[in-house]
Amino acid sequence: MGISFGSINSGLPKDIVQQIVAAEKIPLQQMNTRKGKIENKKALLGDLTQRVENLRGDIYASKSARSFREFQVNVSEDWLGVSVDKNLAEPGSYQIEVLQLAQKSSAISNGVEDKDETYLGVGYLQYELPNGDSKEVYIDSDNSSLSGIAKMINKDNENGMHANVINSGDGTDTPWKIIITLEDTGDEAKATFPSLYLVDGEEDIFFENKRDAQDAKIKLDGFEIEVPSNRATEIIPGATIDLKKAKPGDEVTVEITEDTAKIADKIEGLVGKINDVLTFIKEQNALDESVDTSQTLGGDLTLQTLESRIRGTIFKNISTDYGNKRIGDLGLAFQRDGMLKLDTEKLKSKLDANYDEVAQVITGKYTRENGKVKGFIDNLDDLVSQSLKRPGGVLTSRKEGLNSQIRQIDRKIESKQRHIDKKEQMLKQKFARLEETMSRIKSQGSGLAGLGGGGNPVTQLG
Repeated sequence: MGISFGSINSGLPKDIVQQIVAAEKIPLQQMNTRKGKIENKKALLGDLTQRVENLRGDIYASKSARSFREFQVNVSEDWLGVSVDKNLAEPGSYQIEVLQLAQKSSAISNGVEDKDETYLGVGYLQYELPNGDSKEVYIDSDNSSLSGIAKMINKDNENGMHANVINSGDGTDTPWKIIITLEDTGDEAKATFPSLYLVDGEEDIFFENKRDAQDAKIKLDGFEIEVPSNRATEIIPGATIDLKKAKPGDEVTVEITEDTAKIADKIEGLVGKINDVLTFIKEQNALDESVDTSQTLGGDLTLQTLESRIRGTIFKNISTDYGNKRIGDLGLAFQRDGMLKLDTEKLKSKLDANYDEVAQVITGKYTRENGKVKGFIDNLDDLVSQSLKRPGGVLTSRKEGLNSQIRQIDRKIESKQRHIDKKEQMLKQKFARLEETMSRIKSQGSGLAGLGGGGNPVTQLG
């Protein structure tokens, strides 16, 4: 419980301690204000750091020759689908003719009256693959209908088959049939369906028609090729071809080319991220009499260093098989406002004229003697890594410096607060004793006055 006192006896203001403590707290307020300004700088530095980190995603999307490359695929007919893996594909033009689609082994049964009620007996279904493996599915009395047989086939995940019960719609009294299909296509997936071995059924059930599995057959540039699936991945390097229709005699042209527009968009996105950093620096350095530089990064050496390194990266020479080049040779240049601008038409023109030259300028090249020769993306990656590395990066070092200042202020605030708390306690005790002393003196004076009949006690004592 705190000590309190009035000012009846001493004549001092009742809030004298509070006034003294408030005066002592003025330096605390000043330190908190200074800390707030440093924290504002730290927040701005965090914004800048995030903008630099945002560059990394675009850098990694184009850092290697493969990741930088983008392809477009042109197919003369929509019934042939082609997609490419840019890490494996190469530009080229191909002629494809689809002679025959791949198909699965399948069989359809004769019809029964009811798919759920007609009892077909117990036994098993057997089929044999070309490699000699024999598969069997057992049918018990609880699953002796068409629906039950389909259920038993479909619940076995290892038999490689799928069953459907269908209404054939043939207008007979026995429209319900079962179609059994193997999952795999191709010659090697041909199956022999000898029969359904069921006994004691109300009706006989057997395979009425069968279809053999077969490979797809295509012609690539005039030469016939067989593939086991309607999705072929080994015909054109890095391309997946989906065969949707067989059209013998009808050739389809497939062209795989560099997608210069998409590549230009990637570089445009990268330039945008660099401009985000430059915009921040420009805004912070826009100084006038209204700007409080004590809580902004205007004129900060960190900004000057980062901007200088960005400019150095843009103007840096890059060794290629076509001589020393700069990223500016591809259409990237600084504008009067300090921002970068990419001439996308110039870049596309360069890509069309000599893709390898552009790729070397941006992603560098490998040599037997010196290993990797860095390109623009590598230099930009170095800039980002050096700025963000721990310890020693220009941004991380500045952040640590601000954190150090905040910690120092916190220690001073804590020390000053302890001093104020002690002083407040001491003042309360002192003024309490003063009140007590003044109270005793007044009491003694009143007693002396009583002895003299109410006159002045001092006069009476004289």
